Amino acid sequence: MNVPSSVPEPNGVLHEDRLTYTPLPRSVRLARVRTARLVGEEWGLPEVAGDAALIVSELAGNAIFHGRVSGRMFRVHLLRSDETLRIEVTDPRTERLPEQRQPADDQEYGRGLLLVGGLCSRWGTEPLVVGKTVWAEIDLK
Repeated sequence: MNVPSSVPEPNGVLHEDRLTYTPLPRSVRLARVRTARLVGEEWGLPEVAGDAALIVSELAGNAIFHGRVSGRMFRVHLLRSDETLRIEVTDPRTERLPEQRQPADDQEYGRGLLLVGGLCSRWGTEPLVVGKTVWAEIDLK
């Protein structure tokens, strides 16, 4: 799903956080825990903190599994406005854009973007000169 994003205008951003992680499995957990704490406790959105943390976990997992380039990091960027929580995960692989698929019942992997699509209001990708950003937005109103 690649739809126009509604990136909050700079003056409409109430909270913002950006952190770069090493492309290791433990970084997925660190990003998930940080997101849950920021969104739920510090930004006052406990009702969406779990969904936001799960979205970050799925997108960060994809970044290290599908978007990894040796020696390059991935970044998680969170933006909160009055109306939207935007989650962005940027990795260094331009040529591997995510695709939502329907895995067979016996397949162990392949459901992450189905889950992301079910938890957010919209999601998509933004190819960069080097790498890509996969974003998801949760409407707050």
